[in-house]
Amino acid sequence: MKVTKKYTKITTHSLQEMKQKGEKIAMLTAYDYSFAKLLDNANIDILLVGDSASNVMAGHETTLPITLEEMIYHAKSVVKGVNRSLVVVDLPFGSYQGNSKKALDSAIRIMKESGAHAVKLEGGEEVEDSIKRIIDSGVPVMGHLGLTPQSIYKFGTYSVRAKNKEEAKKLKKDIIKLEKAGCFAIVLEKIPAQLAAELTNSVKIPVIGIGAGSKVDGQVLVVHDMLGMNNEFNPRFLRRYTNLSEIIQNSVTNYINDVKTENFPNKEEEYK
Repeated sequence: MKVTKKYTKITTHSLQEMKQKGEKIAMLTAYDYSFAKLLDNANIDILLVGDSASNVMAGHETTLPITLEEMIYHAKSVVKGVNRSLVVVDLPFGSYQGNSKKALDSAIRIMKESGAHAVKLEGGEEVEDSIKRIIDSGVPVMGHLGLTPQSIYKFGTYSVRAKNKEEAKKLKKDIIKLEKAGCFAIVLEKIPAQLAAELTNSVKIPVIGIGAGSKVDGQVLVVHDMLGMNNEFNPRFLRRYTNLSEIIQNSVTNYINDVKTENFPNKEEEYK
């Protein structure tokens, strides 16, 4: 592990330094105060309040149903648990597409009402105007290219993107456009590792991968997936670091048994 500097507070400038010095960036999702505090205490660099809350917190099939108000609620909860990490919030579907004024209004609401540090939005050239307008207002923007889950009905599948030359060519143009527009970092999702390496080397800003190989500047995973709380989701890129699903269910089973057998509470757990 290459660590060049101990950061007490992660900023967009910190991330730029980390890229320049070759220190990898670690990013996870968070949606509530308790998880945010745990992850921040573990020194995670970036916490993404992802629109994946639509799936893991609300049980929706896609990220599309979650609203701006719900994203602000989750973001506000996360910010309260953070001292060190940079908190980035997804602009949800319908809050920025096709209207740069609406995009700016949505970004400002997130920043003012949640206290977050930056926003993230999906897309390349088609959202360039929105990105510029948001950045011009003083709000940092993280881009997102490759597989963009908010466009799932357009793609029709969650399979690997940019395997054909035309799509790869568009990605190469888009990442340069996003850098020129002022994005401080970019997420690359589910694209071939060699292409991800080329894209990472083509820009000076940090590139965070998810299913984009090891030659990017950092990695991001959904925290519920890497902790084994969601065992139905099994993409190739996912590494589970524990199996909380089993641990939690075993703990609950033991609790139920103790209650049913009158073993909980015991005498030591009672007030006198």
